Amino acid sequence: MIKVSHPGSDRGIHEVLLLTPEIFTDQRGFFTESWNLSVWKEILSNENQIFKPFVQDNHSRSIKGVVRGLHWQCAPAAQAKLVRCVVGEIYDVVVDLRRSSQSFASWIAVSLDANQQSQLWVPEGFAHGFMVISEVAEVVYKTTDYWSPECERSLRWNDPDVAIQWPDFESTLLSSKDQEALCLADHLVTNELFP
Repeated sequence: MIKVSHPGSDRGIHEVLLLTPEIFTDQRGFFTESWNLSVWKEILSNENQIFKPFVQDNHSRSIKGVVRGLHWQCAPAAQAKLVRCVVGEIYDVVVDLRRSSQSFASWIAVSLDANQQSQLWVPEGFAHGFMVISEVAEVVYKTTDYWSPECERSLRWNDPDVAIQWPDFESTLLSSKDQEALCLADHLVTNELFP
């Protein structure tokens, strides 16, 4: 059984889903079903979202204070993602980049950790990123399209126009690509956002 909630509903973002599975624990450890095709199709159908098959799994390991993102892929290789943290804890952030949306440039954040095993569904049209808040975190996510360097885009993690409230750290670690990411105003000029 999976509990489905809408962490962005207070900001008008209803498409992003938080999926919390049932976890069976005993003295040996735990068991949970991390993904099931028929259940997934039913969840998307109930949420009036279009099913696309997952084609790629990605796995990252990062230390405390690392920020990865905010990333998306534009057409023709736009991706949706199903994200979970399998070791440690992350502060996971999603930004609405659909220009026609009433929640355009709004963001939501959830904590994902290895204990709860929750997963965040990030549909096409949103940028995604996270900050590691445990000593180490491993993140695994499925994507609905392959990685495309030509279509990959990044939004500056601390863009003042988006004003994400990140956890307070003395220092953050970013890749050179993420350090050079454009702000939302620049992306509006390049017209690489979603309709």
